[in-house]
Amino acid sequence: MERRTIGAAALEVGAIGLGCMPMSWAYTGSRQRGDESVRTVHAALDRGSTLLDTADMYGPFTNELLLGRVLKERRGDAFVSTKCGLLVGEQHIVANGRPGYVKRACDASLRRLQTDSIDLYQLHRADPEVPVEETWGAMAELVGAGKVRALGLCAVGARATRRGRAGLHAGTIRQLERVQQVFPVSAVEAELSVWSPDALETLLPWCEARGVGFLAAMPLGNGFLTGTLTPGQGFEPDDLRARHPRFTAEMMAANQPIVAGLRRIAARHGEAVTPAQVALAWVLSRGRHVVPVPGAKRERWAAENAAAAELRLTERDLAEIGELPRARGSWD
Repeated sequence: MERRTIGAAALEVGAIGLGCMPMSWAYTGSRQRGDESVRTVHAALDRGSTLLDTADMYGPFTNELLLGRVLKERRGDAFVSTKCGLLVGEQHIVANGRPGYVKRACDASLRRLQTDSIDLYQLHRADPEVPVEETWGAMAELVGAGKVRALGLCAVGARATRRGRAGLHAGTIRQLERVQQVFPVSAVEAELSVWSPDALETLLPWCEARGVGFLAAMPLGNGFLTGTLTPGQGFEPDDLRARHPRFTAEMMAANQPIVAGLRRIAARHGEAVTPAQVALAWVLSRGRHVVPVPGAKRERWAAENAAAAELRLTERDLAEIGELPRARGSWD
């Protein structure tokens, strides 16, 4: 697989990563199987998808434990990205950016992952009660201690920060400008896909101008852009899509033209090419600093996603994607 670099430290990863969250958290719980997920991670590594993206809150903790089973055997094949800063309770999630907590969280992640270093340690969310510079300074100390190689920041929810002309990612950019004064940011993780292209406006250019890598979260639109979901099929209560405004039966039906457009483009490239691969190839085309991180919990999907790195979209393809209708949700 093609290799791409993240940040000024030029950390090398496969062009397409593996989002591990669906294996343990936020998606249909009845379909989460540990042994199958372990095989999926192995399948991704075998195909060059070296970036494994997780977080201590996924499970919580069980996702890192699962990855630890693979890393114990194949640490040299993997680029490990995990996150800190969010605590999961019974009915709520809260931020914790206290320096002492961050350092304890890192040590706990290292134990679960069965490794002595984390390649990319990301701040999941800034704690409103702690200056972000203090949290980031503690994370920088982890780099100095050899426990972490590079630091990253996850974007604040774009819709929550809309403030007129301030833009969708204004809050994230303000945080980035502040922490850059403390220690270099190597990567930013934010949603980017055919149906959620908001990061193209300001956040992606900010990263490109500063040599910061961009990890594209949810590049398959939480599974919608694969074309395998049926409007009205319903989701289990623990599945985040059960409460997502684009996954009501009405909105899934209304957004089918987006999938149809991806399917038309895929057909031009061969019978084996899928809408999901076209969606990933579009993300890859947004810049050499961009690495899509699609979630998968089955070997088949990990293999299919990895193969998208070989797909080259034409100018006609890109123009057609640019003309697809805007995604709709119940907020519209």
